[in-house]
Amino acid sequence: MSKKKLADIEKDFAQWYQDVVYEAELVDQTPIRGCFVLRPYATEIWENIKGVLNKRIKETGHKNAIFPLFIPKSFIEKEAEHVEGFAPELAIVTHAGGKELDEALVVRPTSETMIHFMFAKWIKSWRDLPLKINHWANVVRWEMRPRAFIRTTEFFWQEGHTAHQTIEEAEQEVLTMLQEYVNLAQDYLAIPVISGLKSESEKFPGAQKTYTFEAFMPDGKAVQMGTSHLLSQNFAKSFDMAYQNKEGKMEFPHLTSWGATTRLIGAMVMMHGDQKGLVLPPKVAPIQVVIIPILKKNTDNSLVLEVAQLLKEKLDNFARVKIDDDETKSPGAKFYKWELKGVPVRIEIGPRDVENKVGIVADRLGETKESISLSNIEYYVKELLESVQDKMFERAKKKLESMWHKEKKLTEFGPVLKEKGGIYQTGWCQDPECEQELKKYQAFTRCLLEEKTCAKCFHCDKDSISDVVVAKSY
Repeated sequence: MSKKKLADIEKDFAQWYQDVVYEAELVDQTPIRGCFVLRPYATEIWENIKGVLNKRIKETGHKNAIFPLFIPKSFIEKEAEHVEGFAPELAIVTHAGGKELDEALVVRPTSETMIHFMFAKWIKSWRDLPLKINHWANVVRWEMRPRAFIRTTEFFWQEGHTAHQTIEEAEQEVLTMLQEYVNLAQDYLAIPVISGLKSESEKFPGAQKTYTFEAFMPDGKAVQMGTSHLLSQNFAKSFDMAYQNKEGKMEFPHLTSWGATTRLIGAMVMMHGDQKGLVLPPKVAPIQVVIIPILKKNTDNSLVLEVAQLLKEKLDNFARVKIDDDETKSPGAKFYKWELKGVPVRIEIGPRDVENKVGIVADRLGETKESISLSNIEYYVKELLESVQDKMFERAKKKLESMWHKEKKLTEFGPVLKEKGGIYQTGWCQDPECEQELKKYQAFTRCLLEEKTCAKCFHCDKDSISDVVVAKSY
């Protein structure tokens, strides 16, 4: 691991982000533009996130399935809004096996069409509903401006797909899974989010409604963390997904889809990182505690290593622990490495500490560094991990609150938004022409809010229908 100096987080946030994801060994580039390798450390983070979410997906009544990578191009074209929305991003296979294909295949940008084709085969009666399927997969969307985790040509995600007898059941499904995402972001990733409806122009192609949960980074830009869609009957009709209801009549089911991606990792890097590198929430950190024995050259270090191993065995009962006993690296080099990689808690143990029966415990937030008795160090560390998780969320919440402004007129807040970013809550008449005015300031509507605190639209003099969150975005 090199000791490259990271770009100044305050002066060049974008370059700082690039430096961190490479220097902390999260990703590496491939020869294919926009396609990154998730290195083992990032993969472990994703596996931890995936484990939490997968458990909740199953507990809410969904089953996992695996669907093909390739989709017939005609499937994509069945739903007009869907194909229009995805056309610029599609990767299409026209030749295979040494010859031209009878029908071109799309490398999946999302799996609605293939899954709905299968749903049409599986759903014949009301007894087959609800059908609740989840799919862990990689997808491809040809990205023009790639950025590791945030916007990539290929990315990894889960996509849930369900079918219901009534629109009320479908909408409840959409809101249930949206709340699961919010819980994941806030309780595990320590990222406060704002959730609500997307505007008509920003919703998923072919959906009746799209709900989103949005995070706001320290540079004042929004990251769409994930979405939950009420597709209603549009796709069902396109795929002739008719079933016999309880009265013996043929009906179309009401459909939903929802997904979250490896973008969550990028948001976590940006939200919590500092000038030393990553700061990972303990609940998803691959290594929660690193033990660094202070090894002396030309000295018998066996007792220090033995104590470190015994301590690891204690901590293994509740934490993911690593001993860094690399004799070729100095303690300072090890501190640098594990701070860069964002490990929440570090314990130093040297010959004098062994003699005094203590360990020096420091947290990655830089708030505590204490000499703790080895006899009860595990209790201290367990509480410290919980404290770090809570403090990270509170810190992030304060960042969010500091960027959140309530303003009435775009002509007043637009220039400031364009220059400095930030979150602006304002009124909106929901006219698309007013929404287009935001682009003059490089901003977009992020989500509609249920509350109404502004009487008039941010652009025109019409009455506001609801408040809306406006921001620049990644």
